[in-house]
Amino acid sequence: MTPFDAITIGETMVALVPDDAKPITDKSRMVLRVAGAESNVATSLARLGHSVRWVSAVGADPFGEIITNELAAAGVDLGAVTLSGDAPTGIFVKNPQGESTRVHYYRRGSAAARMTPGVITGDARLVHISGITPALSESCRELTEAVMEFEATVSFDVNYRPALWRDIGEAAGVLAGLARRADIVFVGRDEAEELWGTATAEDVRDFLPEPRILVVKDAAIEAVSFSAEGTVRVPSRRVEVVEPVGAGDAFAAGWLSGYLDDRAARECLLIGHLLASRTVQIVGDCPEVPAADEIQAYLSEDQQ
Repeated sequence: MTPFDAITIGETMVALVPDDAKPITDKSRMVLRVAGAESNVATSLARLGHSVRWVSAVGADPFGEIITNELAAAGVDLGAVTLSGDAPTGIFVKNPQGESTRVHYYRRGSAAARMTPGVITGDARLVHISGITPALSESCRELTEAVMEFEATVSFDVNYRPALWRDIGEAAGVLAGLARRADIVFVGRDEAEELWGTATAEDVRDFLPEPRILVVKDAAIEAVSFSAEGTVRVPSRRVEVVEPVGAGDAFAAGWLSGYLDDRAARECLLIGHLLASRTVQIVGDCPEVPAADEIQAYLSEDQQ
């Protein structure tokens, strides 16, 4: 069997989102969206032309069907998705507040929270998972630990979600331990500071020297890559922000696409910024991805 370019593993939920991207009121009209950190990455990678498998579990309900239909339409392989007849698909509600968004989760006891290391199937060049998964349940934490033993390149997005953890001390220890075992790590400068007290990208690198590649994202300012190529910094693109949730996943997908195409560190960061900037300009989590010639033109402009 030909290996996939990437396997992503994690929970995906149906999101209820106000169609005007404004704070929820009794006059709001809500639309259904599909949202999950790892499936967002899978969707964008597939749309960029990579072969991708998504590993997860959904309920045997309309929401699970909405999720699988959308991912299948994007070209994501669903051969390792489990359908549960006795546990639901998770749901969450987005409440936009300008450049920030409050999220309300209804996911306890979901089908994906029951995942174990046994769900992992398939061969891939790269496996991607986030810090959301180990917070869902003990079995999901065991699953995340098992991923770190893969012979493939392991990509880990810290993705700290305070509402999913008992306390910040537990989260800080677990997420640092996982990050130190991964090959590639993505983390926001602000979440690293909240978790570990690291004020700068360089501080994060000092705290996490083990990953072969560390990418620190500093929101609208820049992204910094630490690797064998040295320290590479690329400013973020300046765009109008409609709704920021999903930008980190889009950045990771763009960066990983560049990595899978054997691009240099600066080009990976540029493609990450390009996808993230498209995401913050829409209400959904997965932007329309640029065509290959558009990406190349964008990279060529950077060299001028």
